Amino acid sequence: MRYSLKQLAVFDAVADTGSVSVAAEKLALTQSATSMSLAQLEKMLGRPLFERQGKQMALTHWGMWLRPKAKRLLQDAQQIEMGFYDQQLVSGEISIGASQTPAEHLVPDLISIIDNDFPEIRIDLSVKSTQAVIEGVLDYKFDLGIIEGRSDDNRIHQEEWCRDHLTVIASSHHPFAKRATVSLAQLEQAKWVLRERGSGTRKTFDSSIHHLVEDLDVWREYEHVPVLRSLVANGPYLTCLPYLDVERYIEMGKLVALNVPELNMERTLSFIWRADMAENPLAECIMREGFRMMKGRSLFL
Repeated sequence: MRYSLKQLAVFDAVADTGSVSVAAEKLALTQSATSMSLAQLEKMLGRPLFERQGKQMALTHWGMWLRPKAKRLLQDAQQIEMGFYDQQLVSGEISIGASQTPAEHLVPDLISIIDNDFPEIRIDLSVKSTQAVIEGVLDYKFDLGIIEGRSDDNRIHQEEWCRDHLTVIASSHHPFAKRATVSLAQLEQAKWVLRERGSGTRKTFDSSIHHLVEDLDVWREYEHVPVLRSLVANGPYLTCLPYLDVERYIEMGKLVALNVPELNMERTLSFIWRADMAENPLAECIMREGFRMMKGRSLFL
């Protein structure tokens, strides 16, 4: 075996950052030492792992083939080192990408449990849209993802964590607020403000309504739920949001959940990870604690 873990770490860092200089900074190496390690690895393997595209380093076919295997070796090496150093088998750092609904309502409780029971696990959390979380998992930015809805990409493994549901929302002074039911025709006549395309909420809403309503009057699209809540509470708009995001405002009387019998917008919240990645004790620990946390919560499966 002629290659070293250091060379694989350099390869992995360049693949992550797309830059030799940024990878060198990340690894606390000089740029020349980083370039030399990468060149030595390519020479030993007899294949080019990167090609230059402007200022960026892009993976070749061989680089893409190597990347999950290098990740696996580096993860195993980290577990060996941390396990012996701390006498703690479940230790190390894990990067998690979570979409907005689970990040706001579920992940903080999960992190608290992990911090209490597994203090040697360090969690790096990023909050993105569902599509960005999927892309981050595929691009090795996240070891574990938590998304709304489903991914149909066969490079992703997915395990359902729990369920929630979306609801159509209006202000308490909206003309539809006092109606026992709201028709599809009335939805078509309304002004809408919605989550941006690529979010799990928008994907679920679009897939539920597209075959029922020909055209919605969408005035604005925003990433942040508080913006949508405020617009609806103070204006003539409708929106569609997870019940978790509006429950408190409904109880305070600021918002009203409309009854649209034709719409069934239940959905899953799921853990995702790359199909070609090896077993990851940290990810397995977090998922196990996540399932344990959900027991007894009536809103979820």
